[in-house]
Amino acid sequence: MQRGALRAGGALLDVVLPPTCPACGGLVDAQGQFCAPCFRTAQPIVPPCCLRCGLGFESEGLAGRSFVCTGCEEAPPVWREGRAAFVYDEFSRALVLPLKYGDRTENAAILARHMGRAGASLLAACDLLVPVPLHRRRLFTRRYNQAALLAQALGRRSDRPVLVDGLVRIRRTPPLAGQSAQERRRTVEEAIRVRPSRKAKLDGRHVLLVDDVLTTGATAGACAQALLDAGAAAVDVLAAARTARDAR
Repeated sequence: MQRGALRAGGALLDVVLPPTCPACGGLVDAQGQFCAPCFRTAQPIVPPCCLRCGLGFESEGLAGRSFVCTGCEEAPPVWREGRAAFVYDEFSRALVLPLKYGDRTENAAILARHMGRAGASLLAACDLLVPVPLHRRRLFTRRYNQAALLAQALGRRSDRPVLVDGLVRIRRTPPLAGQSAQERRRTVEEAIRVRPSRKAKLDGRHVLLVDDVLTTGATAGACAQALLDAGAAAVDVLAAARTARDAR
């Protein structure tokens, strides 16, 4: 009876507020569903992809035996494995940027559904989800941490605990957009730490670090290093979107 009432309530809501595509705003059949044009333009990252950073390979032949890209072979990331749901392009930006800057917090659940698909093996292996932190001033301005919303949505879907405040930015950093990989690493160096009161919860745990966009991996690397230094047994990374190989 309760389920029937919920379905009826949902149907009434769809009449009053017709469901729209979260990417373009066009009318769709159900909440959270993409319209046909957006669905066709979406670029989900599917195997074969680099096991370390999540970048897609054009073919299994190019993935080789290791399924690790040249960049990760030459400079292995701090974390163990990485995945992302989408290539960071016009389609995924239409979901990520409104979540990040436009109070479209409902996009977290939509993105988490696809992140759960891309990172199913990482979610199954982890003990704890930890989001990439915002500096307190940026958090005060934005009112929420988009990575924390993604982590919480993933936690609900996978029945995994979330340590929302496990990491803290001890130093405010400028936006990383437009910076080179080396500049990004310098910018975030020594800027992220494990919150002392949360260290015991991380000791010996397999942590899944959650973020909205993975670009060069500078921020994720700083977070992973802080977690490992605090005693985490292993750190994997799961992002909503990943910049393409030629956009890094």
